[in-house]
Amino acid sequence: MKKKVKAIIRITLLVIVALLIGVNIYALNASRLVGNTVPMPFGVGAAVVLSGSMEPELSVGDLLIISERESYEIDDVVVYQDSGMAITHRIVSLADNEIITRGDANNTDDAPISREQIKGEVVLSIPFVGYIVNAVKTPIGTLVILALAIFLLERSFHAKKKKDREELEAIRAEIEKLKQKQNNK
Repeated sequence: MKKKVKAIIRITLLVIVALLIGVNIYALNASRLVGNTVPMPFGVGAAVVLSGSMEPELSVGDLLIISERESYEIDDVVVYQDSGMAITHRIVSLADNEIITRGDANNTDDAPISREQIKGEVVLSIPFVGYIVNAVKTPIGTLVILALAIFLLERSFHAKKKKDREELEAIRAEIEKLKQKQNNK
C-alpha cells in the first residue's frame, strides 16, 4: 500500500514538473515569437494582476483564469492585449467593434479597443498565487522547480533503494537461520 502511494506521489510530481516546464516554454514562445502575451490554448488562459487599477475586486499578485467568450457585455472584467501588454479592466461601453474599458480604481476610460484585442473574460481570481506564477516563469524559478523535483525524486529513489536493501538483508538473514536449523538436525 505504501509503495503505491509513493509511486503515485512520484508520478504526480513528474507530471506537475512536466506541465510547468511545458507551459513555460509554450508561454515564452507565444510571447516572444508571436507577440501573444496571454496564450489561450483551448480557449482558457491565465494572467497575473500587476497593478492596482482593479482594486478592490482584483489585487496585485492575483492569478486570473480567463475564458474566451463569443460576446461580451458591459460590466464584464476582461483581459485584452494592447501594445504587447495584457490589461485587465471592466467594459464600460460597447459600440459596434469599439469597446471602452476602465479600471475600477481609475477615474478615466481607457483608449478604445477592438473586439479582437480581448483575450477573454475573467472567470476566477486566486489571491496571491500570481506571485508564485511570476516567480516560476523566470528562468531561475524554472531551474529551482526543476532542481527541487530532481532532489525529491532522488531522495525518494534512495529511500526506496535503502528499504529494498534492508528487506533483502532480512531475507538473507532468515535464509541463514533456516540453513543453520537444517544443519543442526
